[in-house]
Amino acid sequence: MKELSESPPAAARHPIAVVSERTGLTQDVLRIWERRYGAVRPQRAAGGRRLYTDADIERLGLLNAAMRAGRSIGQVAPLSTDALLALVGEDAEARARSVRSMVGKSDSAALVETALALTRSLDGPELNERLRRGAAFVGLPAFVESVAAPLLRRVGDEWHAGRLSPAQEHLVSSVLHDIMVETMRAFPRRNGAPGVLVATPAGERHTIGAALVGAAAAVAGWNVLYLGADLPAKDIAEAAGAAGVRVVAVSLVYVDDRERILRELRTLRSRLAPGITLVAGGAGASALAAELSGMGLRVESGVPGWLAELQANRGEGGE
Repeated sequence: MKELSESPPAAARHPIAVVSERTGLTQDVLRIWERRYGAVRPQRAAGGRRLYTDADIERLGLLNAAMRAGRSIGQVAPLSTDALLALVGEDAEARARSVRSMVGKSDSAALVETALALTRSLDGPELNERLRRGAAFVGLPAFVESVAAPLLRRVGDEWHAGRLSPAQEHLVSSVLHDIMVETMRAFPRRNGAPGVLVATPAGERHTIGAALVGAAAAVAGWNVLYLGADLPAKDIAEAAGAAGVRVVAVSLVYVDDRERILRELRTLRSRLAPGITLVAGGAGASALAAELSGMGLRVESGVPGWLAELQANRGEGGE
């Protein structure tokens, strides 16, 4: 009976050699972690032999995973097993995001080239399929910034250089516009989120830039009121006031009548409440940057600048 009473509980049944094999830690490390850091407290059999439970092995495996992620044993040994599990999960997700990001960048560049080739061949169904699959794979935020925006820049450059026809340019713009509008609609209205109105001013019928910034705003957590193309200044201003938006964004792709566009935007700025930020984007806005800035408009030429503008306005609103 005395011998039985000195035997360890049945749960502590793994000798140190088995634990070393299962965890990948040497026996010396296991002893040091026990002695210096109290990582686990194995039970002792007759003769002082260490015996570990399944829970000990799980904990040691988590400590080892945390160490491989770059953490020190002194930092993680005091944590509970539940806290270790959460920490190791966070580290694994961070590594996965990093891998997805690197893969996404490579895949995004390849997708832009594929989309250009399909545009040149006027293969609308395949272009639509590839772009939608790409959006699903890399995720909407990455698709907007690393596929849609670069693709539009490339299409614009190719069109201006005479290497794409109007039909080819219209094809890719149409497909991307549909995807961007669907992106905006995929996000329900968020209570308490700031609002942004997106449109193009009277005379500007190209909506792809507006759809792009609207989708980027939706992904960034804003409530988007997308009004499309060719809207007079007074109508944009009235809608902005009625909706209580914080930002109005207008897209200018081509400027056929410089004075008319400047007049429209001057009128829009004067009709908007002073607290509403008016942002102009697109190639046309860049060409008029000096005049527009003088009117009190913010001019942004790309998605990163637009997102920075949204972030600044979100901060100004105190949210």
